[in-house]
Amino acid sequence: MNIENYYKYDEIKQYFDEWIEDHDSEYIRENLDDLHHYAFNEDYYIIGNYEAKEWLSDEVFNIIDIIKEYENLEFGKVSTDFSQPEKVVNVYTYIVGVEIVNNYINSLEDKTA
Repeated sequence: MNIENYYKYDEIKQYFDEWIEDHDSEYIRENLDDLHHYAFNEDYYIIGNYEAKEWLSDEVFNIIDIIKEYENLEFGKVSTDFSQPEKVVNVYTYIVGVEIVNNYINSLEDKTA
């Protein structure tokens, strides 16, 4: 599946775009290698289990499958606690964020090429 077809991709991308707008170009340039960490790992995307359950909606099992696949591929095991909706949302947005940030960095490189 193409990452752009993932659940709430556009919403997560908009979150990143707004995060980028909140930081000046010098900061972006100096932290290019760590953009994903700063944008998707320093704060929660969703806070609270009720809000997370609402956000996950009926896509929860698809999202869990995406997380399992990613964690198995990257770490060789699954470590996310799927009983906590807040964690599920935040791990999922972290995963989608990897591709969003990679696409952003690639677009910057294309502009300078």
